[in-house]
Amino acid sequence: MENTKVTRDEKGFIKINEKQQTDDPAIYAIGDVAGGVMLAHKASREARVAVEVIMGETSTFTNVVIPAVVFTDPELAWCGLTEGEAKQKGINVAVAKFPWAASGRALTFDRPDGLTKLIIDPESERILGVGIVGAGAGELIAEGVLAVEAGLTAKDLALSVHPHPTLSETLMEAAEVFYGHPTHTYVKKKAPTPA
Repeated sequence: MENTKVTRDEKGFIKINEKQQTDDPAIYAIGDVAGGVMLAHKASREARVAVEVIMGETSTFTNVVIPAVVFTDPELAWCGLTEGEAKQKGINVAVAKFPWAASGRALTFDRPDGLTKLIIDPESERILGVGIVGAGAGELIAEGVLAVEAGLTAKDLALSVHPHPTLSETLMEAAEVFYGHPTHTYVKKKAPTPA
């Protein structure tokens, strides 16, 4: 490294731009050495960006939604904005939760201990984040990544027909919770706000 123009940040990670280039334009960096979340699927996307840039294509690693999964039992998976991050940043969000105890599929394999949660911008109704806890959450989060990455609204998700009975429909049901009319659980109606 001492024979290059590559520099490091205060934590020791190699500094890169949105094209994965280091301060030495002939050297690219991806993965753990470039910092950020240290996940293989993030490094794979960074590698794709670097190769595309090297090949002369226009590509950047900006506004990429990276899912995280904790392979415990039950699994935890999330992507996009979390409730904690929203609170920390002062972002107003609505949270819609669907308990797996109301999921016919979760009941068929005796795993009603899960929950699917959507973090939604209450004004635009755009899905900003998704959190899932339960058996197979790592598989289910892919739909959440697509929703956040594509800028889908809760309405988009609520109107997308999901096969029944499946765990994937817990995402649709959580979106329906946002509107107060989920198919498989009861949502207490909020009292009207006095004028």
